[in-house]
Amino acid sequence: MDDTTETGEANSGQADETNSLQSAASSYLRSAQHQPVRWHAWGADAFERAKSEDKPILLDIGAVWCHWCHVMDRESYENPAIAAIINKFFVAMKVDRDERPDVDARYQAAVSAISGQGGWPLTAFLTPDGRPYFGGTYFPPDERYGRPGFGRVLQTMAQVWRDRRDEALESAASVMAAIEHNESFSGRGGELSLALVDKIAGFGSQPKFPHPAALDLLLELAMNRDNEQARDAFVTTLEKMARGGVYDQLAGGFHRYSVDERWVVPHFEKMIYDNTELLRNYVHGFQSFVRADFLETAGEIIAWLDSTMTDRERGGFYASQDADISLDDDGDYFTWTLDEARAVLDSEELEFASRYWDIGELGDMHHNPAKNVLHVKQSLEEMAGQRGDVDALRTLRDAARAKLLAARSQRPTPFIDRTLYTGWNAMGVSAYLDAARVLRMDAAREFALLTLNRILDEAWDGAENLFHVIAYSDGAAPSEKIAGSLDDYAFTVHACVDGWFGTGNMNFYRVAVKLADVMIARFYDETAGAFFDSAAPVAGATTLGVLAARRKPLQDSPTPAGNPTAVSALLRLETLSGKKHYREIAEDTLDNFAGIVEHFGLYAGSYGLALERLLLDPVQVAIVGSGVEAFRLEATAIARFGVNKTVMRFTPDELVPGGIPEGLAETLLQVPAPAGAEAWALVCRGRTCLPPITSAEELLKALEEGD
Repeated sequence: MDDTTETGEANSGQADETNSLQSAASSYLRSAQHQPVRWHAWGADAFERAKSEDKPILLDIGAVWCHWCHVMDRESYENPAIAAIINKFFVAMKVDRDERPDVDARYQAAVSAISGQGGWPLTAFLTPDGRPYFGGTYFPPDERYGRPGFGRVLQTMAQVWRDRRDEALESAASVMAAIEHNESFSGRGGELSLALVDKIAGFGSQPKFPHPAALDLLLELAMNRDNEQARDAFVTTLEKMARGGVYDQLAGGFHRYSVDERWVVPHFEKMIYDNTELLRNYVHGFQSFVRADFLETAGEIIAWLDSTMTDRERGGFYASQDADISLDDDGDYFTWTLDEARAVLDSEELEFASRYWDIGELGDMHHNPAKNVLHVKQSLEEMAGQRGDVDALRTLRDAARAKLLAARSQRPTPFIDRTLYTGWNAMGVSAYLDAARVLRMDAAREFALLTLNRILDEAWDGAENLFHVIAYSDGAAPSEKIAGSLDDYAFTVHACVDGWFGTGNMNFYRVAVKLADVMIARFYDETAGAFFDSAAPVAGATTLGVLAARRKPLQDSPTPAGNPTAVSALLRLETLSGKKHYREIAEDTLDNFAGIVEHFGLYAGSYGLALERLLLDPVQVAIVGSGVEAFRLEATAIARFGVNKTVMRFTPDELVPGGIPEGLAETLLQVPAPAGAEAWALVCRGRTCLPPITSAEELLKALEEGD
């Protein structure tokens, strides 16, 4: 059973004693510190105890935002009778999937091989050395939902280890073989072509998770290949998502996913990576179509992130916000009965809100049919066609929204996990810098740079080591550094490149190159090609559990996959630095998956974008100068999204050796400034540049002729 909603630390048990998780930094682990189960955090101590006592390991993997994780906590792990069985027959280990994505990814693959499905909570039974011999997701305490009761499962798995150990070891061996086969595949044999990109684009049915990379891929096909079907799919999806209940109609920001095809009923947790990536979709949509509704949604996402999900003083994007206050509600903080709305709004506002957000006596939630998920049933323009004008209706909407939001703020607020993860923060930096440039938001730019500097100050040692956690929810720095994954490095390279584009600060560019080189050295498979998600074990070091299994991530789930993200980072750097080996590694990595990637469909959106970067000549637009004309040139260059288009702005003083990346210097420093021009633009496609352009009209013509 996949996770659905969440709860926070308030759901911990009430046992008199704490277990070893009391000293954990993770919010999810600390939420279990009072449970009667003798939990261990992931580490050598737990494995050594299991070996010395010859006991199997019970592994629980979950997250602080995961509703069913906390249901299983309350039903089973806080049950003294079930805890007694666990403590007698098992060594119990609990893992936070956000804190240890490397552990989660491998045991998800193992449990999927055993049961055919994964998700959270992940429940696995391991040999003392960490090889899984049985597993599943949520187990109820008693037999229900067609699932065996957890107490019986525990007794059976203990008996298997005690009396039928050969079966357990044989099962563990076959599961390990399946993991190693599935995680180390090669898909060479396909052709790297634009036709392959076309095969990747597509959409699925319920439940509806957002797929930001796939959306940007659709926009790329719409803008650069005049694909009307892709354009319609992109626009319609952004419209329906922003109008749906999957979008928080009062505060802004997207919930994690929708359980229906209309985007109406969501699971209510909010993840930082969903919101930063969807922010980019709406920014790119506005950039391409100049639609006021896309601009409004982008602005609301930023406003929610600024107010709720960011450390305004030091920089940083928080990890997640829970869906619920307790296990007895289901998004009650975010939903409304008609009576609740009536108590807040006057009669005119209530009449409007009932029609606009579809608030009625019969709502949308199974646990409480009176609860309504606010979603836009009719747009303001559609309502104005029946009566009233749009401006008056907008004023009414804003007044009603303000009152409902103020009333909602008096409710107990779902827990926010303030942990700062490096990769997710780097994604936030890139999204804010993107928004700052397109939407002319200086505040977003400044916060992005504050966050980027915090990443480099606190999560990087200045040399080879980038760490996965910047700070935990209590603001404390990690006492034990968790090694950064491929994702952490690749997203941070992107953030540094974006930091250079946003500031011209060459330090960001130099850090990007340094981190890219470390990423290649640490994760790239020189023999077979493509990138592993984690570094090879240090010679002589003990590898715990299944961490020795090597993975080469291709699928976007839920964030853009590590391999295509790394490829895009290298291709961006190649155009700036002129370093050919970046492109060679990028091309070989894409080739590694070309024979299988089309079967991943919309889960390979980031691969499709990376392939576009490889196959299409990069378009570089350099704006030199200041003043009104420079502003007009830059605005013209930014219009229309293109994954392979970069827009840079320089002052004449910056165009000196060492002041810009090496690859750019080969062209920009060779072009004389037009005589008497206050500002000018240079357009380069691949290695070919047009003569300098001094007017926005000429620049627009040059860009359109190249499409």
